[in-house]
Amino acid sequence: MIETKEINIDGVLQAAQKQSIDKSAPTFVSVTEKIDKMNAIDFFQSGKVLGKNRIYWSSSDQQTIFAGIGDAVILADSNASYNTIKNKWKKWMQNSKIVNPYDNTRSGPIAFGGFPFDSEEPAEELWRGFDGSQFRVPTFLLTIDHSDVYLTTTVLVEEESHVDQLAAELITEKHQLLHVTHAEFQDNQIVLKHEVDPEAWKTLVERATEKIAANQVDKIVLARELQVEFDQPCDVGQVLSQLQQTQQHSYVFAWEKDGVCFVGATPERLVKVNDQKVFSACIAGTAPRGKTVEQDYEFGQQLLCDQKNREEHQFVVDMIKQAVHSLAKSVHIPDEPVLYPLKNLQHLYTPVEAELEEGYTLLDAVEKLHPTPALCGFPRETALDFIRHFEKLERGWYGAPIGWFDQHFNGEFAVAIRSALINEEKASLFAGCGVVKDSDPEIEYQETAIKFTPMLHALGELK
Repeated sequence: MIETKEINIDGVLQAAQKQSIDKSAPTFVSVTEKIDKMNAIDFFQSGKVLGKNRIYWSSSDQQTIFAGIGDAVILADSNASYNTIKNKWKKWMQNSKIVNPYDNTRSGPIAFGGFPFDSEEPAEELWRGFDGSQFRVPTFLLTIDHSDVYLTTTVLVEEESHVDQLAAELITEKHQLLHVTHAEFQDNQIVLKHEVDPEAWKTLVERATEKIAANQVDKIVLARELQVEFDQPCDVGQVLSQLQQTQQHSYVFAWEKDGVCFVGATPERLVKVNDQKVFSACIAGTAPRGKTVEQDYEFGQQLLCDQKNREEHQFVVDMIKQAVHSLAKSVHIPDEPVLYPLKNLQHLYTPVEAELEEGYTLLDAVEKLHPTPALCGFPRETALDFIRHFEKLERGWYGAPIGWFDQHFNGEFAVAIRSALINEEKASLFAGCGVVKDSDPEIEYQETAIKFTPMLHALGELK
């Protein structure tokens, strides 16, 4: 049983309603309590009982984990404007009542969501419902920060709200969520796989290399889709459990809307901001892991010395360096990359540290950095134009910024790769690779096949 250090929610809501009346506007109410230890995936699974949208986020070191249930506040913009999301959040914070005695934690009101890869791409059949930029503040947010566990309850209180009834509903739902002893999972099993026109994709790679050979662009990132079907509706909690166990050093995320869930385990941080300190990462260049220590070392050294991969990585470093310098000071970027090992793959990695100039926020940094050459190409606009005209995949949120921010715009965004869009008995997996002048279509095809592996295993493919 989970015991909370109770805060009088009814009293908080009564005070919030008075504020709403005084200001003639709804009040954003957020109440944080410290609770006993609870498993975040169990909490995520318990949200199925309430039939509400869910979110999940685990940092790459697994020291910060969020699980959210319900939609207390939604921030959305069909035009995918970063500035609109920022201004909407500021407006809510200006008319808020936040009860959180734990200032030095990641508890409190937090918005989760993402931006599309390409703001000009319409959300059609595959990504219907994920149009534009969308963020939500969960009604109930479980925060695990190292060994501390918190529950934040968020709700809007209006002038005419029935606060006694609202308080009773929140207490009942909270009790349901916190008193799940251990969540039940079903075993997911893939029964059908279908690659979406791989030969046409290889032909597209050839077309991209021709454009690069003509000196019209240096690099173009092309992505493709793998469709799978299950023998029954996919259990997202089971997928998260598998990813959390197997994809260490990756950000594990899930963002569910009306029964459709975007889920993944990405190694790639886009940007993190904490008290104006900026942390980003350049990740580009890929090799498999070896079956032995010796083979693994050999693959890693080949990657470090491979001209094609080093060139691809340098595009990312140069672009991120330029973007960070435009809004930050004290920028530090090492001269040489190192290896970043994951369970199935290893990458070239260069960390970036800086300090935001006054007036800039995390969302400004996200806007400057996305899309990086690792997910789009270089130069950005030329590569993006090629993708818009010739790539058949509807990218949606794949390869786009996904993450969170708090009331002060501290937070973190990752690049949503190694991911899948799950819709009941079906899922679409996405993988991409950087095409440069020396790219071979078959080798690039095999690289994307390797990149599908983590999600395939997590979704239930036989090992």
